Amino acid sequence: MKPSVIARYLDQYVIGQEDAKRILAVAVYSHFRKIARARADGVRMAKSNVLLIGSSGTGKTLTCETLSTLLDVPFVTAEATSLAHTRYVNEEIEAVLERLVDKAGGDVDRAGSGIVFIDEIDKLKATDGEQRGSSGESVQHALLKIMEGAQVKLRSGAYIDTTNILFICGGAFVGLDEIIASQTHGYGFIATQRGDNQRILDRLNTRVKPTDLFTFGLIPEFTGRLPIIARFHDLTREMMVRIMVEPKNSIYNQFREIFSDEGVELAVEARVFEQIAELAIEYKTGARSLRGIFEELITPILFVVPDQPDIAAVTIASLFSEPTYSRKAAPVNAPLAR
Repeated sequence: MKPSVIARYLDQYVIGQEDAKRILAVAVYSHFRKIARARADGVRMAKSNVLLIGSSGTGKTLTCETLSTLLDVPFVTAEATSLAHTRYVNEEIEAVLERLVDKAGGDVDRAGSGIVFIDEIDKLKATDGEQRGSSGESVQHALLKIMEGAQVKLRSGAYIDTTNILFICGGAFVGLDEIIASQTHGYGFIATQRGDNQRILDRLNTRVKPTDLFTFGLIPEFTGRLPIIARFHDLTREMMVRIMVEPKNSIYNQFREIFSDEGVELAVEARVFEQIAELAIEYKTGARSLRGIFEELITPILFVVPDQPDIAAVTIASLFSEPTYSRKAAPVNAPLAR
């Protein structure tokens, strides 16, 4: 499956984040190409796991879930914070892999080509005053082996090979931009010529570098297992409006279908989506707030509609005003037959 095909599929469900979607599309394409090549000629190629950096609610998890649906591979998510808060890290990691096997219907070989998404990976950094080698940093060390590729024994006694499992890690990395800004990121030591593409040089200068992640608190060995880095940018109001109406499974389309099942047409004017987006920006949780606000708007309406079969349409013109109900025309009695 070509990267362009993967990116176009993601466009149907993930709004914006064009650069991140392209990076992921190429990463996934290369990953499964490497697997196919290794199976064909027996030569193992180095695996390139992915690091997603972006604020909460920018679409990291959604993008990974959409990818797994397209590729039809087992997919599981795990939270790095839950790994850090247990005394038995290795057992928790094994539990994640067991869930991957469950998603594969018990097929260990199929699970071995799945995707594991570990969220909040930035929470594994060593905090001030924390003893080196403890908590988050110890979890980073525990993850190294399986991310590189290893035979892991499950509780059932079976072994799963993690060599071909794609690990995608995500996190908000609050404070990373300040670290990047404080570093000297120029490429002054590279001899440039008049014909060099300044756009490429600018892209290199804005790239998150391993040294930035070291300063943030990730150990070099762990950062080395995540060579591909994609940035998810904060959502604008326009992007949030598009998220509610454009994707195939957008929340607006979902509720229009629900109302349609009741024989009612639901119409929400553009201003309403803008108002919801403005509130979501105030909540500072990205797209995560959109569904809650929209459902709060729809709940009292959907409570009434099923009990009133004469309602033909509902129009919502503002988040702060009552909806307008259009009634079906009263049936006209047919003349009595003579």
